[in-house]
Amino acid sequence: MIGLIGSGNMAWALARGWEEPVLATDAGSGRARKLVEEVGGEALESNAELAERADVVVLCHKPYQLEQVAAEAGPHAKRVISVLGGTTLEQLRGAYPKAEVVVRALPNTPAEVRKGVTCLAEGDGTELARELFGRVGDVVVLPERLMGVAGATMGTSPAYVALLVEAHVDAAIKHGLTAEVASVLAVQALEGAAALIRHRGDDTLAVRRGVTSPGGTTARGLAALEAHGVRTAMMAAMDEVMDR
Repeated sequence: MIGLIGSGNMAWALARGWEEPVLATDAGSGRARKLVEEVGGEALESNAELAERADVVVLCHKPYQLEQVAAEAGPHAKRVISVLGGTTLEQLRGAYPKAEVVVRALPNTPAEVRKGVTCLAEGDGTELARELFGRVGDVVVLPERLMGVAGATMGTSPAYVALLVEAHVDAAIKHGLTAEVASVLAVQALEGAAALIRHRGDDTLAVRRGVTSPGGTTARGLAALEAHGVRTAMMAAMDEVMDR
C-alpha cells in the first residue's frame, strides 16, 4: 500500500489519480481523514506507523519538515519517494540512510485526472517511481541539475494555463458572451489545442500556422499578444521561479 506523509494538494491529486486506498498522515489539519474518506484507506496518527505499514512512502509534507519527519519515519521506511520541492537527492539520502530506495520526483496536479507529468531525478529506484507515477501521466527522467527548471516548467503550468483561460474568458465576456459559454469554449479549445499539438509531434509552429491565415483574424490576435509581451511575461515568470 502507498503511504502519504502529508495530505496537501499534491497528495490529494496523486491519491485521486491512483484511485486506490492509501495510508495517510497530516500535521493536525484533519485532511488525511478527509482524503481516505474519499479514496479509501486509513488515516494514521503516526508517521512511524505509516512507514512501518506502507510498501512505498511518498513524502508530500513541507520541505522544511524533512528532518522532523525523517526522525519519525526514517527508521522504518524501506522505499521512499519525495515530491518535496527544492530538496535534493543528497538531502533525502542523508535524511533516510536506512532506506533501500530513495527517489526524488516532481509531479504536477493534473495527475488527479491522469493527465499529469512527473520528472524523476536520475538514480536508483527510478523504475519503481516510473511505474507508480506512470499510472497518472507521463514520466520523464532527468539529471538532477535540471530538476529545478523542469519543476518551474511543468509544476507551475496548471496555474499559468488557468490564468490564461480566465483572461480569455474575461475578454469574451467583454464582447458579449456569457461566462458559462465563454468558459466552455475556452477550456474545450485549450484541451483540443493541446491534443492537436501532441498529435503533431509537439510542433507548436505547425499548429499555429494551421490556424493562422495571412492577414487574418488569428494573425492579428497573435500580433497583439506579441506586442503586449506574452513571451516577455513568460520569461519573467520563469526567472522569478528559478531565482527562488
